[in-house]
Amino acid sequence: MDESKLIETKLTSKDIFCGKIMTVQLDTVRLPNGKEATRELLRHKGAVCILPLTEKGDVIVERQFRYPLNTVLLEIPAGKLDFVGEDPLEAAKRELREETGVLAGKMTYMGEYVGSPAMLDERIHMYLAEDLTYGECDYDEDEFMSLDKIPLEELAEMVLRGEVPDGKTQAAVLRVYVMKQKEKNK
Repeated sequence: MDESKLIETKLTSKDIFCGKIMTVQLDTVRLPNGKEATRELLRHKGAVCILPLTEKGDVIVERQFRYPLNTVLLEIPAGKLDFVGEDPLEAAKRELREETGVLAGKMTYMGEYVGSPAMLDERIHMYLAEDLTYGECDYDEDEFMSLDKIPLEELAEMVLRGEVPDGKTQAAVLRVYVMKQKEKNK
C-alpha cells in the first residue's frame, strides 16, 4: 500500500496551554481526501524508562501515587527528558540513580514505547539496566515512592494477569522476559 495516501497535512496550529511538562495544541489538518479536520494533541519532551535487573533475576520496581488515575501504581523507574534533544541514555542513568540509588554497569537500549499516538507525541526510550551497584536515592522534591524487588518471571506473570496497568512497564517487562528466555535457550 502507498502510505503517502494516509498522510495528513498541518494547515494551522495554535498552542492552547504551555506547561512545565507538556503543551496542548489545536491543529487544523488537511485529510487525504482533501477535507479539513481538527486534531487536539499533547506535545511532550520525551521520557525514559529503565528495567533494573539484579544478578538474582529480580526487577527493582517502585510504587507511586498517580494523580490522574487516583491510585498507586507498580512501575519500573522512569522520568522525563529535561530538555528536547537530551541524550536518552544520560537521562536514563540519572533517573535510575535518583529513583533507586542504582548505578548500572551495563545499559541496553530496547527501543521506544509510544503509549497514546492518537493524541500524544511522547516517545519513551526503554533501557535494561544490569551489573547494578547500590547507593542512595535522590528523589525530586515532589516525588514519593516505595521500592521493591520482584522476580522477573513473577512480574511477567503479573503483567499477563492484568495486574500491572502501566503500559511502559508492561512493554519493558515482557521484552526483557522474552530476551532472557532466548538467552537461556541458546
